[in-house]
Order: sequence, then C-alpha cells, then structure tokens
Amino acid sequence: MRRRLLLPAILAVSALGADWVQFRGPGGSGISGDTGLPTTWSSKENVVWRTKLPGPGTSCPIVVGKRVYLTCYSGYGLEPGKGDMDKLMRHLVCIDRSKGEILWTKDFKPLLPESKYQPGYDSEHGYSSSTLASDGEHLYAFFGKSGVYCLDLDGKEIWHGDVGKNTTGWGSSNSPVLYKDLVIINACVESSALVALDKKTGKEVWRAKGIQQSWNTPVLVDAPDGTTELVVDESSAVIGFDPATGKELWRVTGFGGYVCPSVVTHKGVVYVVRNEALAIKAGGRGDVTKTHVLWRAKGNSLVPSPVYHEGLLYSPCGSPFCLDAGTGKDVYRGKLSKGGNFYASPVLADGKMYCVTRNGATYVLATGREFKELAYNKFEDDTSRTNASPIVSDGCLMLRTDQHLVCIGKK
Repeated sequence: MRRRLLLPAILAVSALGADWVQFRGPGGSGISGDTGLPTTWSSKENVVWRTKLPGPGTSCPIVVGKRVYLTCYSGYGLEPGKGDMDKLMRHLVCIDRSKGEILWTKDFKPLLPESKYQPGYDSEHGYSSSTLASDGEHLYAFFGKSGVYCLDLDGKEIWHGDVGKNTTGWGSSNSPVLYKDLVIINACVESSALVALDKKTGKEVWRAKGIQQSWNTPVLVDAPDGTTELVVDESSAVIGFDPATGKELWRVTGFGGYVCPSVVTHKGVVYVVRNEALAIKAGGRGDVTKTHVLWRAKGNSLVPSPVYHEGLLYSPCGSPFCLDAGTGKDVYRGKLSKGGNFYASPVLADGKMYCVTRNGATYVLATGREFKELAYNKFEDDTSRTNASPIVSDGCLMLRTDQHLVCIGKK
C-alpha cells in the first residue's frame, strides 16, 4: 500500500510562512496561515515594492526562499488582431523577494504556430497563464504546445518534455502538480490527457486519455483509506486517479460544458464548484455518482476556484456565496458593492479573503458565517488586465497585473 502524502502537515507548515511553490499555494488550497496582512491599499498606501514586468501574463508568482518567480510574454498578443506571431517570446523572471529587483530573465522561443490572438479568445488570457511549480530545488514550467521545462533555481535548463501539440482559441492555462518523482500536467488542450513526466528526465511515465474542456489544475487528495488520489474536474465528470500510475479510480458524472475552477479538499472530501456545487467522498471505485456524492447545491463559478475553511465552503468572487461544508446548505449569498468580473481565484489569510477583479480591483471580505465586505482597493495608475490569483508571502500579499508585480504589506 502506498503511503499517503502528508497534506495536512504541508498545510500546517504554511502557518509558519513557508514558500508558496505552486498554483494556489500549499495543497492547492488558496490558504495561508500568515497574519498581519493589510486590509486597505492604493498605488501609494501599503506598497512595499512594485516591479515593472517585461511583459504581460496571467500566471501567478511563486516564492522559493528569497526569490520570486513568474512568467511573462512579449512581442505578440498585446492587441487583438494585430502583431507578428513570429515575434512572440515567453520569459521566466526571477525577482528578489525583499527588494523587488529583477535578478535575471530567461527567454523561451515558442513552438509556432500558437493560437491566434483575437478578441474574446486568447485576449482574455495571453500566452503565459500556467503558474510555475517548484520542489525547492527546481522550477517546472508549462508552456502549452511548447512543452514542459525543468530548470534549476538560476534558470539553467535541465530537460524539456512534450505533452502534445494541439491548440485552442482559449489558450492553455493548467499548472504543473508535483507528486513524488512525477510532474503531472493537465494537457486537455494539447492532447486531451493527463500526462505524468519523470521529474529527473522529463520522460513520459503515464498518460490518462479522455480529458476534455478542463482548464483547471488537478489537486492531490488524501483518501479515507490512507492513499493519495489525483482529482481533476473535467467537462463530463469529476474524476479521481492514482497519481502514481494514472489509473482511473472513480468518477462522478452528469455534467457538461467547459470547466475552469479547481477542486478543493478536506479530510477525504472533494468540494466542487462550477454551475453547481457538490461534495464527493474520495476513495470510491468506478462510477460513484449515486454512492459518494454527499450533497449538491446551487453553484455559479465560471473560472475562480473555491476555498474551504473551518467547515465552510466559500465561492466569494462574482456573486459571493458560502455553504455549510457538511450539509451544502446556504450560509449566505451576498452582493459585492461595485460588482466586477473575476478570473483570479481567491486567497484566504489572516481572517480575510482577497478577491481580485479582472481590472486590478481587490475586494477584501471577512471570513465567517456572515457576509461582510471590509474593503475595495484599486490602483489608480494601473487598471491593466489582472487574471492572476494573488499569493501570500511573509505577511504580504503579492498581486500580479499585466504591468507590475506588487508586494502589498504594512510598512
């Protein structure tokens, strides 16, 4: 029997100000144990540093030790319907965590042709939407049809792997997941599959086919029997896999259409929010639609992922709602004061939820059983596209726009 990953232990470390090394942080939960984060800010208030980036992008930053890493693109895709695709370039940027200074950049020439940048499609996302992952020694970057890269922390390439060559007008966004000696990629666009590569060599270890319209990052789940499962939300089903082999373990069916939000998990239960919300007990086998769905409720999230915290399931972006995680019953359904459109997923820290709109405004909401809007913050001089989810690092919030990476904290 495989030993399970100690995800609760990983989450506990986050309370000590650990590195933020993957999409949505420790365990993919969107939760940090840091305290002292500011509630309000502006272009001048509570800004520790602000760094001009070499290009736009909607991937999130990660923090490894004293460095921040993120990806950008340039040369093409700045205006819909204009530009020369041959000039498209991706960049890996390394930034000093304490000062915000760019230490170095590494360029990646993409495999062309990429999907065409046009209104309503790639213009919503761009060509750097996948968040990096790190094991503390290496960086793992996914660039769609251009493949997966493993680099050391100084940007030296270790290997380059392939997961498929297909494209779509909506671009590629899913982020790498690290499990033991594997790098797992949701390559729904590139090859309609989950693909696991060897962390040391980049060679393919397994491939699970049939993943359609699934723009979300898989999540590792501790099952009730002590094993670890890999769960992805796909167009027609929520599916649990053995992350070591790619074998399908279970599925819940009855869905349709594309799906962007990642699932979240707590104590062997998988929480899903898409056009509906539901809780699924992990550990089943086969089609468990009738046996392992604990409850169903009304949902309404197009892109942002939910947050589980202290018995409550939050979907705070857009039309905010909170459900009792044990029963699925409404705790509240609220309304944001100024509305807004959201692609970024929320982050929870210091008793607050931070929800970033697509034009850089951030709502700060209270946690708990009552809907309460604490603040609405906006940079006066930067309203550029902001689809990247914020992250937390050493008592600060890091927020990435198309123009800047901003470290927000109390001075």
